[in-house]
Amino acid sequence: MNKSRILVVDDEAIARENLEHILRKDGYDVVTADSGITALKKLSNTEFDLVMTDLKMKQVDGMEVLARTKEQYPETEVVMLTAYATLSTAIEAMQKGAYHYIPKPYKIDEVRMIAKRALEKKALKDEIRVLKRDSHRGVGIPFIIGKSSKIQELVELVDQIAPTDCNVLIFGETGTGKELFARAIHHQSGRAGERFLAFNCGAFTEDLLTNELFGHEKDAFTGATTTKIGLLEAANRGTVFLDEIGDMPASMQVKLLRVIEEKSVLRVGGTQPIKVDIRIVAATNKDLKREVETGGFRKDLFYRLNVVSLQLPPLAERRDDVPLLAHHFLARYAEGQGKSIEGFSDEAMEVLLNYEYPGNIRELENIVERAVVLCNQEEILAKHLPQELGQYCLKVYRQSGQRFPTLEENEVEYVSWVLKQVDGNKTKAAEILGIDRVSLWRKLKRWGMEEDSQEAST
Repeated sequence: MNKSRILVVDDEAIARENLEHILRKDGYDVVTADSGITALKKLSNTEFDLVMTDLKMKQVDGMEVLARTKEQYPETEVVMLTAYATLSTAIEAMQKGAYHYIPKPYKIDEVRMIAKRALEKKALKDEIRVLKRDSHRGVGIPFIIGKSSKIQELVELVDQIAPTDCNVLIFGETGTGKELFARAIHHQSGRAGERFLAFNCGAFTEDLLTNELFGHEKDAFTGATTTKIGLLEAANRGTVFLDEIGDMPASMQVKLLRVIEEKSVLRVGGTQPIKVDIRIVAATNKDLKREVETGGFRKDLFYRLNVVSLQLPPLAERRDDVPLLAHHFLARYAEGQGKSIEGFSDEAMEVLLNYEYPGNIRELENIVERAVVLCNQEEILAKHLPQELGQYCLKVYRQSGQRFPTLEENEVEYVSWVLKQVDGNKTKAAEILGIDRVSLWRKLKRWGMEEDSQEAST
């Protein structure tokens, strides 16, 4: 991973060397300049992620360094430091694009924190720029958005398993991006030039499921006036994504197992097996190991599918990715609606960062789309977000007194409130929360609320 590059500008040697020492200790690549003139020379051929400059310097002062930096590298952040701090100069610096203004003598921890935040902002802008570029260059090619450690580990695993052609089982709550990961596996595999077909196993009756997956011969049943090729046959040499595999009926599990073992399909009404070469990526929000133990899912099929597994984290466990995802959706929907919206206000982003997202990424996308519809200015404000997001955070804080509640306490409070509003109806509560009933049941069991909820449901 590349180190962030910082240019430190100060005509006082001791101040310059002290700041260089502080920043190098934090692992940054630091370059120094002993005057504004030297700084401009370095900026003429080198782009930095952050410039930290003194204000009062002879010939070329910090304001000119700020102006020239922003002129050449608009995305580079600039922090001003000075012993001659006044309100007017601070306002002027911020108006010209400075990230922050620190009066001397400064506290070391304050400088370190501001540098860290400025670099995080720069990194976020860089990632958003790359996402916009890639989305235009590679239409239809999936890219996984996220810089959190959990997502980076998953991306590395996808890079490893994609070329191997093994079957993959993806676990994760509704809305966590299971199909996106399946598409990423396909596009990085040797099958990328062939078809990727997605199918939801929980959306059809058993008869329709059989017909859609396996197809049928002409006259196989009343109304079958022509031969129909099933999805498994149509995906020959490609990849089939079977979503909600845990909802597949037992009889269909047997048929799918036969397809995997014999590499052939038999159309409804047919007598001659048809050879197929497919890779299967399956996904579920259920605990399939438990389903196997209770007899709800075939053990032999589970092991055939679960050659390699991916466990996708809920959005609440990858909160660092919220700003990046939010900006990605903002760019998509603003362009689609012909609006010029550059970003989110600090207050709006704070609301997004503090929300629990029971519906995961899909819910965040819906929230941003709604905000774009309502916004007619350069940035999205808190008032453009659903009112209940801010009300919920405030409600829990007030009930908790002066102690800040944990994320789980927030979630317990909200889920309990929703259940109370629907008289303990877990199916209706799950629908409101944007999750499936099984995910809700797991949460209630973890919190020791399962029995209370069952009593309320009866």
